[in-house]
Amino acid sequence: MVGMYDDGLVACTERELVIRHYYFPIATAKRIPYGQIRGLRRVPLTPVRGRWRIWGSGDFTHYYNLDPGRPHKDVAFVVDLAGRIKPVITPDDPESLIAALATHGITVTGAADQA
Repeated sequence: MVGMYDDGLVACTERELVIRHYYFPIATAKRIPYGQIRGLRRVPLTPVRGRWRIWGSGDFTHYYNLDPGRPHKDVAFVVDLAGRIKPVITPDDPESLIAALATHGITVTGAADQA
């Protein structure tokens, strides 16, 4: 279906962005209606910037869902919800996620090579 994406941890449904295994320690999903998303920023994953963060927050601002495969990924997306806490997602297929979000009117800023 157009506008759909699901890699098991991150999903775009008809109505919302779903981040699975978000909350610690119970690992329930965070569901974000598209209307609440103020923006998504693409950032590179580096050893200093989240690559080794399997779950949780290191700076009390960016919060990562549980993703044991994150150390093998290169790209993350910071979700701006107009609050202090910003969810950070690391989809398996970043380009497919961007395409799915675009069908819901969400644009992604930044590039994979930005620091």
